This record gives sequence, structure tokens and C-alpha cells, in this order.
Amino acid sequence: MEMTLRWYGSKFDTVTLEQIRQIPGVTGVITTLYDTAPGDVWSRERIQEMKAEVAAAGLHVAGIESVNVHDAIKTGSADRDKYIDNYIETLENLGKEDIHLVCYNFMPVFDWTRTELARKRPDGSTVLAYTQEAVDAINPEDMFASISGDMNGTVMPGWEPERMAKIKDLFAMYKDIDDEKLFENLKYFLERIMPVCDKYDINMAIHPDDPAWSVFGLPRIIINKKNILRMMEMVNNPHNGVTFCSGSYGTNLENDLPDMIRSLKGRIHFAHVRNLKFNSPTDFEEAAHLSSDGTFDMYEIMKALYDIGFDGPIRPDHGRMIWGEVAMPGYGLYDRALGATYLNGLWEAIEKGETRHAVK
Repeated sequence: MEMTLRWYGSKFDTVTLEQIRQIPGVTGVITTLYDTAPGDVWSRERIQEMKAEVAAAGLHVAGIESVNVHDAIKTGSADRDKYIDNYIETLENLGKEDIHLVCYNFMPVFDWTRTELARKRPDGSTVLAYTQEAVDAINPEDMFASISGDMNGTVMPGWEPERMAKIKDLFAMYKDIDDEKLFENLKYFLERIMPVCDKYDINMAIHPDDPAWSVFGLPRIIINKKNILRMMEMVNNPHNGVTFCSGSYGTNLENDLPDMIRSLKGRIHFAHVRNLKFNSPTDFEEAAHLSSDGTFDMYEIMKALYDIGFDGPIRPDHGRMIWGEVAMPGYGLYDRALGATYLNGLWEAIEKGETRHAVK
């Protein structure tokens, strides 16, 4: 596996490439053209500029997160083919520039949902958090306003102000979309893009819905083992794979994370590994990556990835705000750097343990 860090670009990220380069074991970044809108074509020139900036800092672009999918594609509207054609052109340009991993999601309206961006923990750190009770008590049109004050002046993915300004229109677009229709639209999209993925060896790694259940009545399909296996079987191509995000699948405590990983052998193209602490099944908060700080057995998650021969990019995710840092919630430097070194340490321990066992 290759340890990476998500980076939003020098114009948008409080974390610099020079800082990322100093995290032991981190050799690449997962990045994006953050100022592009869903449906925009990414030009080769802009991709080249992005790669050159990253290379100048001694790193490389290990993958893209995300090339966002336009709502016309998710809803299957009459103009979806135009946006799929644009998506294909972007994939072609990425492939020509030797980039072979794209993380994306197929979530309606909200890319992810949290009810708090700065819940204070006993140690003084602040974290992203979610309670179903708070969601049930709020109008979705007021959701952005309820958390925007804690964004620390940043623009958070999936919660762009211009997108949230159209929240009523977005909900209207999805009013007739249920799980089955969303599956149909995902299948159509994947069947259209697989030829270019085959040509340029681009792995499409769908990100799970977060949290892993319906929010505000919206359909959510990438939520469990059954559904993800269905998605891969309906477009049975090795380039049609997943981003295994322990924190997103793990929002549903019924999901057995190590078992899911083992069932997806060969189709996990990218991994996000993070920990959650549950106060109840529908009240959770982000934790430090350390197993004992949350609910998940991080060793067993990493062991499952090792056992299936996972060799793709991996990154820590959703760090706490610690040591007075002011950054995009979940995406500061310090706690994600701690997370990267902890995950590298687990991997090294597993690797050495397996080697010693083989020698005996």
C-alpha cells in the first residue's frame, strides 16, 4: 500500500505540500481541481499544472478525489449524456497524464452529513459529529446554516455555498428517485465510462454514503456489503471498484468492516481508514485513529487489507482539531499526520509478524 494525504490545492488548503512531505512514510497526495464544478471538463493543461506543483514538492499525485458526478447523471435527467460525455473527456485527460485512480460518490444532495463540525471532546480537541436526533429536528434547508459557522473560513466538499443556495431545487430533482432508480442511474453511468477506464487503466473507486442510511428521506445505496456487491456485479469490470472508507461504512454498527474488506478482494482500489466513537447507534463522533480512542479495532481493519493483498493508496481521514490548529474541519495537518504514522506502524507490525510466521 502507499500512504497518502488528501490535499485540496494551494489556493484552498491550510496544509502545504511541504508539510505533507515531512510526514514519515507519506509519498503521495490525493487531490482534485477544487474550483471545478460537477460537469466541467478537466483540461490536460490544468492537470499538468497540478501534477507539476505536487512533483516540485517531492510528492506525486496518487489519485483524484473527486471528479464529482453531476446531478443530471444521478437523477437520470434528459441531459445526462452530455455530462457523461464531459466526464469521459476528463477521464481521458487524466489517463493521458498517467493518473489511474478516481474516487467519486453517488450521494444525492449532500455528499456527507454531520450535525456538528466542532464537538468538544474531554481532551479539548474538537471533532466532526452526528446525531440523528438533530437531523430529525431540523429542516434540510437550514442544515448548511446550522454548521457553516464552524467551517473556519474554508469551503467544505459537498457543502459549497452556491450549491446549498439551491437546496430546494436539489430536493425537487430527487423527489421521484428511490434506491432502485439510483441503482439504475449508477449502472447507466458506469456502463458508459468503463470503455475509457479500460483503455487508460483507470480504477473508479466509489465512496460509500455517509452516514450509511437515508438522511432527510433521500435514497442512499452504497451503504453495506449486499449493496456494494450488487453494484460490482451489475457492471462486472475490475475497474469498477470501491473506496473502502471504514468511517463511512462504520457509521452502521451492523457492518462487519474486516469481513467486508475480505469480501471485496481485488476491487478495493483506495482506502480511507479512520475511527469513530459511538455514544449510541445514531450518535457518533470522529475519534483519533488509535483503536482505544474509538469503537473500531484498527489493527483488524489493517490486517484485513493486508490479507487481501491491498496495494493501492490509503489515507488517514477526518482528523481532530488539536494543538490550536485552525483548518478545514476534519482536514487539518496534525491529527492526520498522527493518523498516517499510526496506520503505517500497524502495517509494519502486521508485515513483520507475517514474515516471522513464514520463516518459522
